[in-house]
Amino acid sequence: MRKEFSTAIEQLAKEDESIVFITGDLGYSALENLRDTMGKRFINAGVAEQNMVGVAAGIAHKGYKVFCYSIAPFVVYRCLEQFRNDACFNNLPVFLVGNGGGYGYGIMGSSHHTLEDLACLSGLQNVNVWTPAFLDEVDPVVRNIVNNANPTYLRLGNSRISPENTYQTGSFKVIQAPENAEITIFALGPIVGNVLSALAQSAELAEKVNVVTALQFPLQITDELVTMLRKASAVMVVEEHGTTGGLAQQLSVQFLEKGIFPSAFKSIKAEGYPNSRYGSQAYHQKISGLDADSILSSIGQLMVLE
Repeated sequence: MRKEFSTAIEQLAKEDESIVFITGDLGYSALENLRDTMGKRFINAGVAEQNMVGVAAGIAHKGYKVFCYSIAPFVVYRCLEQFRNDACFNNLPVFLVGNGGGYGYGIMGSSHHTLEDLACLSGLQNVNVWTPAFLDEVDPVVRNIVNNANPTYLRLGNSRISPENTYQTGSFKVIQAPENAEITIFALGPIVGNVLSALAQSAELAEKVNVVTALQFPLQITDELVTMLRKASAVMVVEEHGTTGGLAQQLSVQFLEKGIFPSAFKSIKAEGYPNSRYGSQAYHQKISGLDADSILSSIGQLMVLE
């Protein structure tokens, strides 16, 4: 999604001179277009993420809208206090952009993985969190972020183009909703690609499964989604994030408030490093049961429970 993000920012920067972009010494061979287009509004803050966010808050206080870009764990964990105190408490338009959410940076290990970012950021005051699942969502999401001008976290990853006939309802996007669905799968971000790959292995099973992605936090469940859940009441949540503070936990609260009681509930999430080894993103997804084959097996198990 990095290319789509860079293209979106470049276009917006041409339209809006209040947009400033700060990178934490990252984005080589990816962000040169922004440097050339934005001139002095493009800042390389160096390997100093805490300072980057503090500076961004000061610039935002003067009326600018500031994007802070880095590898996801660096822009989330290193500067959590500065984002909370300087940007969120003052409701300033400072936008954190984390590339490679979840296990995105693979073999580089736990220091480069982001398994708790929603837990860290989505509970802060005034914050919006965006987790696009598809490449073509990036541009409209970036424009929405700029228009809303609230403190924001944008989680980017590797993805594909949206399937046809998808549509948004509340803070969710419905990818497929067959008439005779028995299960509703909620996916966080690009991991939905593994869900779709799993369903592609069984046309019969695919006709029994709703697929929905969570696009924005705080979550907003519409009446349309409530109706869908009452018809296909077995729920599976698939996320490349830890269980605490993640999509499954936040959905559970929404279900209780809406009076939604799933007939069965299964959460598939990032399991960390159970064998104390590092590998590719695909390796870690398989260890956590987030690969297509494991998801297909879990759907079958949920069918039995339901």
